[in-house]
Amino acid sequence: QVQLVESGGGLVQPGGSLRLSCAASGFTFSSYIMSWYRQAPEKERELVASIRGAGGSTNYADSVKGRFTISRDKGTNTLYLQMNSLKPEDTAVYYCKAWSLVSTYWGQGTQVTVSS
Repeated sequence: QVQLVESGGGLVQPGGSLRLSCAASGFTFSSYIMSWYRQAPEKERELVASIRGAGGSTNYADSVKGRFTISRDKGTNTLYLQMNSLKPEDTAVYYCKAWSLVSTYWGQGTQVTVSS
């Protein structure tokens, strides 16, 4: 059974940091491109960052470049998103996604709220 379980969300003040985790199971983690997406209220879901399995090359949305870092641990099948210098506009539900040519999986999401 495929599972993607996000954790690490919460309430943080502007300028603060959070680290999101996504525990993956039920599929070959290293064979999938892993990504973080987010969806703010009344907005479309958008790509935040992605990382390939082979080589680990990364890609970021312009709005988070220099502040967020995506990484993956193949030993524990876990995807991470380190978020620094958080802004109110980063408030959203953050989703983990696993993609390959044959299948796509999504997690249930974790809420991140940036507010003073």
